[in-house]
Amino acid sequence: MTNLEKYNQIFMNVLNVEESALDETFTFKTVPQWDSVAHLSLISELEEEFDVMLESEDILHYGSYENGKVILRKYGIDI
Repeated sequence: MTNLEKYNQIFMNVLNVEESALDETFTFKTVPQWDSVAHLSLISELEEEFDVMLESEDILHYGSYENGKVILRKYGIDI
């Protein structure tokens, strides 16, 4: 499984969405189920899957599907 497939799977599982919904418009503002609890679950799953520990600032700014890819690149995760 590629990193992109793993990344997408986490979003699909945590937020209960179809893969087709994951695009540049997918943000916490446009997805009703992306609340604070889901956000923490998302971060936890990403940290576990990619064996990283995100900094607090990155967690706070992890507000979109696309921005998440940029943040993970900072940790050496190529998606």
